[in-house]
Amino acid sequence: MASKHHPPLMKKHSQTDLVSRLKTRKILGVGGEDDDGEVHRSKISQMLGNEIKFAVREPVGLRIWIFVSAVLFTATALVALAFPSQLYEIVFELATTRISIRLYGGALLSISLILWNGLYTAEKVIIQWTLLTEACYLGVQFLVTSVSLLEMGTLSDGAALLLLIDAVLLIITLLYYSQLSRRSKKI
Repeated sequence: MASKHHPPLMKKHSQTDLVSRLKTRKILGVGGEDDDGEVHRSKISQMLGNEIKFAVREPVGLRIWIFVSAVLFTATALVALAFPSQLYEIVFELATTRISIRLYGGALLSISLILWNGLYTAEKVIIQWTLLTEACYLGVQFLVTSVSLLEMGTLSDGAALLLLIDAVLLIITLLYYSQLSRRSKKI
C-alpha cells in the first residue's frame, strides 16, 4: 500500500500579517480603548486591572505636605501622651485631667499612623482618604475648640494660635484634596 504524503504544513506568520494580527487582538479584546480611555496591552491587564490607571499626577508638594502633617501629628501625640498637663495649660491656660489629654494623644497617634502610611502609597484613593481623614480631624478640632472657648468666654494666646494653625492646616489639606480629586486628562 502506498502511503500518501501530505504536503508540509505551512505556518502562517501572524507577526508579519498585520490584518490577521489586528483581527486576533480585536477578538481577544486587546489593544482597544475601554470606557475610561485606557488601552490594554494584554487580556491579563484587563482582568487584573491596569495599575497605570491608579497612578496619580500629584500636585506639587503633596508628599512634603503629608510628611509635614505626619510629623506634626506624631509630635503633638507624643507630647500629649508624655506631658498631658503641660500641653493643655499651654494652649488653654487652664488645668485639666491628664486622662483626657492622653486619650487625645492616642487619637492623634492613630491619625499620624494613617498619615505615615499615606506617605508611602501611590494609589490615588488612599492618598485622598488620608487627606480627608486629616481634614475631618482638623475641622472637628477647630469647631470643638471654638465652641469650648465661646462657652468659657476666654481666649488665650495659645488657643488663638491653635485656631489659626488649625484653619491654615485645614485650608492647605482641602486644597490638596480638591486638586487630587480633579479628574486627570488622558494623554
